[in-house]
Amino acid sequence: MPVGVFDSGVGGLTVMREIIKALPDEHILYFGDTARVPYGVRSPETVLKYSVENSQFLMSQGIKLLVIACNTSSAVSLETLRVTLPVPVIGVVEPGARAAVALTKKKKVAVIGTETTINSSSYEKAIRAIDDSISVSGIACPLFVPLIEEGWLEGDVVRLTAEKYLAPVRQGSADTLVLGCTHYPMIKEVIRDTVRIALIDSAVETAREVKRMLGGQGLLRAGRGPAKRHYFVTDSPEKFIRVGERFLDHRISNITKISLDSP
Repeated sequence: MPVGVFDSGVGGLTVMREIIKALPDEHILYFGDTARVPYGVRSPETVLKYSVENSQFLMSQGIKLLVIACNTSSAVSLETLRVTLPVPVIGVVEPGARAAVALTKKKKVAVIGTETTINSSSYEKAIRAIDDSISVSGIACPLFVPLIEEGWLEGDVVRLTAEKYLAPVRQGSADTLVLGCTHYPMIKEVIRDTVRIALIDSAVETAREVKRMLGGQGLLRAGRGPAKRHYFVTDSPEKFIRVGERFLDHRISNITKISLDSP
């Protein structure tokens, strides 16, 4: 049985990349809702609706575990999916929050993400549920996603954008910064050079959580034959392949366009 991973588009491929590194023998199905991207500017009600539909599709493919590889969707839909689905469900917020709590020395953490993720205070809630003495500040960085998808991963444009968005982090006292969007690992070095504090990559932490949960429940796949990867999208595959191969650092084949009922 495969692991199912979904995102609003290509960003979740950074999570899939880390899962492949941690668990190279696992079959993985990736679902990118490319016809309805982005989720970060949509209402929580709409994000929840889309997330339920995405998970229902992956469940129909016989998955053994679901990864919500989208910070916006994790913030809005994780608890609903956990109580309604018959398989384990992992989001990207909780693993990143736990890593931030473990790393911060000053008990001051900054989080960057989409407007919906930041407005939901999902990371603040998750961090303070572990240690309520930690101060958490959130900064929305809406231009990062389109820049990254256009391939602007370095150079003056992305550097100046990072300096503008991250000025409060540089001027503040946080010692740990959480990358609260799965696109952001693509410009991790630009962000690191700008803030010069410790970074938490939620994609890496989520992959560790997937490995721990599968191992704990006896669901790890033994290496019998090569691992299979299949990709599903809701819009034209061409852009997904072009951008996604850069995110995944791997060739994308075996891709299928599907249609969901909701507009």
